Amino acid sequence: MAIREIILEGDPTLLKKSRPVKRFNDRLATLVDDMIETMCDSDGVGLAAPQVGVLRRLFVMDIGDEDDAIVFVNPEIIHKEGLQRGVEGCLSLPGLVGVVSRPLSVTVRAQDVEGDYFEKTFTGLSARCICHETDHLDGILYRRRSETVLCTREEFEEEEQRKRAERERAAQQDDSVKDDVTSPDDGTAILERETDEKGHHGVPENEVST
Repeated sequence: MAIREIILEGDPTLLKKSRPVKRFNDRLATLVDDMIETMCDSDGVGLAAPQVGVLRRLFVMDIGDEDDAIVFVNPEIIHKEGLQRGVEGCLSLPGLVGVVSRPLSVTVRAQDVEGDYFEKTFTGLSARCICHETDHLDGILYRRRSETVLCTREEFEEEEQRKRAERERAAQQDDSVKDDVTSPDDGTAILERETDEKGHHGVPENEVST
């Protein structure tokens, strides 16, 4: 096994669509082993072949909940479900993060390093990683998916702290306004609730507020 160089944003290879893998041989097995070692050495959870300069539809993933890294050759996402919104990074865009929405669950059909087909459903971080790496195979960097401007982790955390502080100040102001709303007669807070003829709150029984 060997550690390969990870190419960075700006290299045109990352914007090209990868071709299917057709030969399952020792050369492919060596590439897979090198990719796994490269991913682990870089503290990544996923790595696609284009990131090491190979335009083939192949990626590896290891999020720490399996005994070994999972190899996806010629992967196809055949089902998506739900939505998750979270922070992503990329080994080809080191030091940067952005907020990306991905499916909460995906079902993938792919081949392993020997060419055998498998189908499996993944959720959470695994689903996010699979979508991210599949994008690489189509020449898409997560910068295109990000709902925020990419920034460093430190800048992102500072911005999140600023937003939390603003929300807390707004909540305190709302509480102050509510405290100022008092009854003209006895000085107690006025609380009004709309009820139906049976005394229930104005929310149909078959609806759930989330």
